[in-house]
Amino acid sequence: MLGKTSLSATRALMLLAQQDPGACWSPRRIAEALGESPTYMAKVTRHLVRSGILEAEKGVKGGVRFLLQPEQITLLAVVEACQGTIVGDYCKSSVPRSAVCSFHRAAQELHDSITSVLARWTLADLLAKPYAARSNIVGACLMACVKEGTVS
Repeated sequence: MLGKTSLSATRALMLLAQQDPGACWSPRRIAEALGESPTYMAKVTRHLVRSGILEAEKGVKGGVRFLLQPEQITLLAVVEACQGTIVGDYCKSSVPRSAVCSFHRAAQELHDSITSVLARWTLADLLAKPYAARSNIVGACLMACVKEGTVS
């Protein structure tokens, strides 16, 4: 459902949120911590900087750091930063909602549900329980690498 870039961005944000506030992390350092390509992570962090979630600091000790607090960062903001605005344009032209086909109504309902859930969940919510509680599930969890700010 979520693209690889959105998942990688979420993992990167969760990792950064568990570090010293205000500390800059280079995309390379984030990539190494998460087992991602440094080039790919540079792309991911660029999306987050452009959207105003992170800010970039240039220089030898530069990198990225939070511009917003975890409570202010919704999953919807992360997804839209990485994948673009979620739109449900299933008809060729704009039609009054009462006149659209059944598929269009179902698609609109799906769109509304997805955006509602993504808008409700924040990075702070994810950080409240950032990894699976049972050790036999941790290996299958995509967020296992951000367990208590450590690298697995």
